[in-house]
Amino acid sequence: MGCLLLELKKMMNKIIQFLLAFGIVSLSLILLFDWFVMPSYVRQDKTLIVTDIMGKSLNRALVELETEGYKGVVYDTVYTAAVDPQTVVDQYPVAGAKVKPGRTIRLKIARPEKLIIVPNLVGQSRRSAEISLQQIGLRIDTVYTEFNPDYPKGTVAWQFPKSGDHIKKGLGLQITVSQGLPPDFFQVPQLFGLSLKKAKESLMNARLKVGKISYQQNEDLVPYTVLDQSISPGTVLDQTIQVDIVVSILDLQDIFDNLSIQK
Repeated sequence: MGCLLLELKKMMNKIIQFLLAFGIVSLSLILLFDWFVMPSYVRQDKTLIVTDIMGKSLNRALVELETEGYKGVVYDTVYTAAVDPQTVVDQYPVAGAKVKPGRTIRLKIARPEKLIIVPNLVGQSRRSAEISLQQIGLRIDTVYTEFNPDYPKGTVAWQFPKSGDHIKKGLGLQITVSQGLPPDFFQVPQLFGLSLKKAKESLMNARLKVGKISYQQNEDLVPYTVLDQSISPGTVLDQTIQVDIVVSILDLQDIFDNLSIQK
């Protein structure tokens, strides 16, 4: 009987020791959780208010974000002349938003507008010129008209800025549209180097008349090639008139032969 009581007492001592050890371990875990784990968890939930960096230069914005505990990156650009280049024009998250420390703030910055090369519009119809400009972001600003014998009616005879110049997107060009030949307009054609036959046709097409035909010996040219004309080519007249011409011959026999053929 005494041995049984001794065994029970030993067992109770072991149970008490186990309970004490369990209590000590549990208390240690509770204290560890309360003193270290929970504060760390709470700090993870800490939030910051996003700084407003709109309108600031990129370098300054990056410095301010880093100082506040953020990371700034450029994710997009916009070509504009409204603000200085490298200026922040947009940000995400937006200013005032609540975020965790270390959050990446995406920035959109301004870049200088691209200059556009002005195309050559001279000789195109007005409609074709308008389409050409629209396709590259330009437009026609002012349209003038004038009589112009060098360009068919309805085509562009002049432009400003000229072809090859560089201008900003969205700007307009000035153009002059030809109205063709004016009424009672006569322009002397270039006759030098033409055959006598071709010279006569050219004068007729210009609604001018063939005047006196003179001959000059010239062994270097084909006979009856125009050497000179009495009115300079390009001269504008307000009435039809005769134009005298000088043609080449090899010798006087050519004149007699030509007269015989005409008879």
